[in-house]
Amino acid sequence: MNIIDRARAGWAAFRGKSAEQMTMDQLVSFLGIHSNGGPAMSEATYFACQKVLSEAVGKLPLKIQQYRDGQGIRVAREHRYYRTLNERPNRYMTASVFWSTMELCRNHYGNAYAWIDDDGKNPPQLWPMDPRQVRVYYDNALLLKDQPDLYYQYSTPAGVIVLGSEEVLHFKSHNTLDGLVGVSVREQLASTIQGGIKAQKMLNRMTDSGMTAKAVLQYTGSLNDDSVKKLKEQVEAYMKGDINEKDSKNVVPIPVGFSLTPLNLKLADSQFLELRQFNALQIASAFGVKPYQVGDYTKSSYASAEAQQLSFLVDTLLYNVKQYEEEVGYKLLTDSEEAAGYHAKFNTGVLLRADQKTQIDTLSTAVSNFLLTPNEAREKLDLPAKEGGDRLLGNGASIPVEFTGVQYLKQANQAQQAPPAAPDPEKEREEEKAWLKETLRELLAERSLA
Repeated sequence: MNIIDRARAGWAAFRGKSAEQMTMDQLVSFLGIHSNGGPAMSEATYFACQKVLSEAVGKLPLKIQQYRDGQGIRVAREHRYYRTLNERPNRYMTASVFWSTMELCRNHYGNAYAWIDDDGKNPPQLWPMDPRQVRVYYDNALLLKDQPDLYYQYSTPAGVIVLGSEEVLHFKSHNTLDGLVGVSVREQLASTIQGGIKAQKMLNRMTDSGMTAKAVLQYTGSLNDDSVKKLKEQVEAYMKGDINEKDSKNVVPIPVGFSLTPLNLKLADSQFLELRQFNALQIASAFGVKPYQVGDYTKSSYASAEAQQLSFLVDTLLYNVKQYEEEVGYKLLTDSEEAAGYHAKFNTGVLLRADQKTQIDTLSTAVSNFLLTPNEAREKLDLPAKEGGDRLLGNGASIPVEFTGVQYLKQANQAQQAPPAAPDPEKEREEEKAWLKETLRELLAERSLA
């Protein structure tokens, strides 16, 4: 049954509530009364954080692997979900676009959903679901099944779909109050993000006014409302530069008896830039994004940037990808496949690619220490395999760890176990004769000298 048929056959118990909710959402959207107070994506730092996180996940290849006892890990290219996860989740989206979309929704809305379209016959597909049209229910009253379970109510133009927990991939943000539904950073930092939006709007207004602040127009006498409005519009037009006459491009003409007193507002005096920078750092910190990734290089260097990239992977991204791996492995792999060692794994090594010299030195060290075969090292450099390159090579002086220090123990045992040598009479007589001859020579030498 496809998604349209399922929508038409949705449970009637949810139709009234869904229609009411959709109507309210449309009304709120039409009136512009959003709970977050405005379009958060227009805030530069918030947008940069979303871009960094979504593209980071989109860069990572997600593969199905198998662990085999005594044989290590291999890539399970024959698995039916391999191409779905690594190449094409559905017919309209590449893997990079799909996982970037999941990460963007997870951070922006607090939850990301994907419908698992698998009938067991055709290649499986994963379809993103609009988080704004998904409601999560926990059936603890056993209305739908004999066992309590989570259900996802998805409102579509064709109707309402109710999906079970095994039919939806659900990725949550790290902020969650009940463990079932995530809370977005946008909702947690609504006031901070809105502060950045208002600061940008103020700069836009100052730009529109020719970077001039408000001014006081003083005049003697009385003018009716229409005359005051017309005079104000003319002065504003001159101040903003809208009237670019040859003789009055940078001059504001004032009638006799009138005076214009500007109310100077200096951004430096109000520490506007410092406050904006602090606000940006707060938003980046909430996402776990490093300052240099949002354009703050005040305390960054080339050496520290490399360390910050590793810190970003370990401190921020590793939690996210681990959640993806756990959800995908639980929902898409069977119990028998899990028992056989199959699992989903992101290749995070693509984020830590070194320069060519460092990469070659690292691979050479791994080959000389029996960690990689030459062909495995050549594969990492996208080079073809060579004959005889599938054997482990290394230093001939290397020994197994269990034999470390055996040579010293052997010498000590030989010294302790060697029996004392038996006395040799013939050898003792020869030594005595040699001693007597030497003694006689010394005596004769002393007499000759005397």
